[in-house]
Amino acid sequence: MRGAWAEFITGTCVLIVAIGFAVVGFQRGGWGSTNESYILNASFRSIEGVTVGTDVRLAGVKVGKVSGISLNPKSFRADMEISLDLGVELPDDSAILIASEGLLGGNFVELQPGGSQFNFVAGDMIMDTQGSLSLLNLLMKFASGSSK
Repeated sequence: MRGAWAEFITGTCVLIVAIGFAVVGFQRGGWGSTNESYILNASFRSIEGVTVGTDVRLAGVKVGKVSGISLNPKSFRADMEISLDLGVELPDDSAILIASEGLLGGNFVELQPGGSQFNFVAGDMIMDTQGSLSLLNLLMKFASGSSK
């Protein structure tokens, strides 16, 4: 009888921990969230290392995510769609760039606010963009002594 209670208590604890992990997983994955957002667009020469779901950060704080990526067949540039939280009002002369978390870290999208008095509205295009830099290309340029 004593062994049955120990098994019951252990099973209950395992079940509670599993439910806790599931709740945290759903919250971190964005499922079930009701955050309102709006869409902005940007066009990059290269978005290497960025995928749908990549964080969009402003001053190091996550304020949105990449919601769409496509290749523009006319300009041969990567078109990106980002979803920003409704509370984030971004001046319309702001810049967007692909940044790296470090040598071995992943990439994220960084917003650099401008100084305009007017803000972007849903569907606007961010014109000031800077694509990702390839670490391999930078190392090759350094090794060869090229300044191009």
